Amino acid sequence: MQPSQPTSEAIWTVSALNFEVKTMLSKGIGTLWIEGEISNFARPASGHWYFTLKDERAQCRAAMFKGRNSRVSFQPQNGQKVLLRAQVTLYEARGEFQLVVDHLEDAGVGELMRRYEQLKAQLDKEGLFDRSLKKPVPAHPRQIALVTSASGAAIRDVLSVIERRAPHIPVVVFPTPVQGETAASQIRQALRPVVEFGTCDVVLLVRGGGSLEDMWCFNDEALARDLYAFPIPLVTGIGHEVDFTIADFVADLRAPTPSVAAESITPDINELMQSIDDRTARLLGQLELRLEQSRERLGYLLKALDQQHPTRQFEQLKLRLSHAQKSLLERQRAQLSEERHRLRISQATLAQNNPRVTIAHHQQ
Repeated sequence: MQPSQPTSEAIWTVSALNFEVKTMLSKGIGTLWIEGEISNFARPASGHWYFTLKDERAQCRAAMFKGRNSRVSFQPQNGQKVLLRAQVTLYEARGEFQLVVDHLEDAGVGELMRRYEQLKAQLDKEGLFDRSLKKPVPAHPRQIALVTSASGAAIRDVLSVIERRAPHIPVVVFPTPVQGETAASQIRQALRPVVEFGTCDVVLLVRGGGSLEDMWCFNDEALARDLYAFPIPLVTGIGHEVDFTIADFVADLRAPTPSVAAESITPDINELMQSIDDRTARLLGQLELRLEQSRERLGYLLKALDQQHPTRQFEQLKLRLSHAQKSLLERQRAQLSEERHRLRISQATLAQNNPRVTIAHHQQ
């Protein structure tokens, strides 16, 4: 058993000494970020990585086990400068000081990522990524401005998608390099004539996939500020789905690829025609219903008008007058007949009471 505190009187075994040194290294130094150059890289059948990390003055052995190195997106090469996170420890069996690596990245890429995150945080704090300030992208653009390389695959993909989905929408290409040290300033220059052109109501800024270094021009601060202040709705389609640039965050709409960017701003002509057909059918149905309702109302109004027409009223009055005339004549005839009957009775009574009859009777 090893002593808890090393003393000059204690007699140590080699394994106890190595264990004590390993414990001291692990607790005393722990995990560090270290930058250096890879040499003597080896990958045995176990899948673990073993290499030497060195600079111009010193070197040390390093190991990255299979469970960790499977997350590294590149194959390390001898002479490559890397940034790694490792625990300082001792390989007890050999008494060799070594690094147990749990994270590894290309030193150049790491520096770019730090600059990227720093600029992203700065612009986000200034409000350049504020979603409430994003300009709405037109659902049916009149004309599309395409800002990209004239020789890349992205331009072919975008034009193919637009030709398939919306061949009626014209596209104006504003060519510019999308890779290299001067690409950012050239993209800014290519955007200026878009505004002067005056007829484009949406802008596509696209490029195909590539490494972080290839797409670094889209992380330029001056370009980001130009995109933020750009007066026309701007859509980005840069790289692949996993690629995010500062330009994507500033744009009014970010698409994962150039093709998806083209799809996001163009209506599908087949769906559009189907929608027109459906709406036309609904409109015709509504018109037929309204016409039928109007016909019924017109019939009702014509009937009501016919009932109130002066000719109809005159006819009704003539009928009423004829009926009244008939009724009056019938009453007059009845009254005349009654008067005649009374006259006959009166004549008979008068005849019976005629004085001449009485005189004649008395004479007789």
